Amino acid sequence: MDRPVLVSCGDPSGIGPEIAAKAWESLGSALPFVWIGDPAHLPRGTKIHEIESPEEAMTIAGSGLPVLPHPFPAAAVPGQPDPANAKAVIDVIARGVDLVMRGEGLALTTAPIHKKALHDGAGFAFPGHTEFLAHLAGGVQVVMMLAAEAAHPPLRVVPATIHIALADVPKAFSPQVLRDTVRITAEGLRRDFGLAAPRLAVAGLNPHAGEGGAMGHEELDWINDTLDGLRAEGFVVAGPLPADTMFHAGARAKYDAAICAYHDQALIPIKTLDFDGGVNVTLGLPFVRTSPDHGTAYDIAGQGRANPASLISALKMAAQMGAARRG
Repeated sequence: MDRPVLVSCGDPSGIGPEIAAKAWESLGSALPFVWIGDPAHLPRGTKIHEIESPEEAMTIAGSGLPVLPHPFPAAAVPGQPDPANAKAVIDVIARGVDLVMRGEGLALTTAPIHKKALHDGAGFAFPGHTEFLAHLAGGVQVVMMLAAEAAHPPLRVVPATIHIALADVPKAFSPQVLRDTVRITAEGLRRDFGLAAPRLAVAGLNPHAGEGGAMGHEELDWINDTLDGLRAEGFVVAGPLPADTMFHAGARAKYDAAICAYHDQALIPIKTLDFDGGVNVTLGLPFVRTSPDHGTAYDIAGQGRANPASLISALKMAAQMGAARRG
C-alpha cells in the first residue's frame, strides 16, 4: 500500500466510532487507514494522531489512529442520533469521496449511517449510501454487492433491485435492469477482483424459477431470453435458477457471484453464512468503496460490545480491491 484507506465516520451515535477504534487496535500499521470525523466522538482513551493530509497515516498508523478532523456541532450520545449532526455525517461522506477521487486515498470505506436520522435532520434524499455515492460520482450506474469471503466457498451476491417494497419488485426488475446488473457485476469482478471470466448465476424471480409457468411467468416471458442474449455477448451466466437451491456449498462453488431479483433474496443467505464478517461493496464507481454489512446498532452503541469483524473485513477488501484496480 502506498496510500491509506479512508473511513467516513458514519452516525457518531451508533457503533461506528467504537468499531473504528477496535479496527485500528487490530490492524495498526499492517493496514493504515484514516478516520474522518470528530475526534471527540471516538471512545475515551483511543490513541489518535490528528493529521492534515491522508498521506501522513502511512508513517504513524502504528502508534495511533490517524484522524482527519471534521468538527460536528453536537456531542455524540450513544443510541440517540442528534438531528444537529445529520449534515456533518453527510458532509464527511462527500469529503471522503472527494479525497479518494483526487487520489489521496486508496479506497473509501463507509461506516454505518441511519437514513431516517439523516432525512429528518438534513433532508437526506437518497435511499442509502449506494445511491448517494453514485450521485457524488456523477450519476453513474452502480450495483450493490455483498461479499462473504470467509465462507467456504465464498459467497458474493448482487440484488438487482435494492431498497424498494417487495410489491414493487416485479415492475422494477426488468430486462434492462438485469442486463445492466450483469454487465456492471462482471466488469467489477474483472477490474476489482482479478477474475478474467467471471461466472455469474442468476436467480429466478419466482419460486422454483417459475416451474415452467406454474408459479409465475417472468422467467418464460423475458428472463430466459435476456440471459440468452447476455450469453451471446460472451458473459458466463447460468440461470434462471431456483433461489432455494443456489446457496449451499456445492452450488456456490460453481459461480463467482449470484445475481438476485430483490433485496432479501440476496441478503438472507449471505447474512446467514457470515453475519459478522460480510462486506458491502459498490461496483461501478470510479473509486473503490466498501462498508461493513450492518447498521448503526443503536441498541449496543457505547457499551463496548460492538464486533469490528465486518469493518476489518471491509478494510481488507478495500485494500485488495484498490491494489487490483491499480494493477
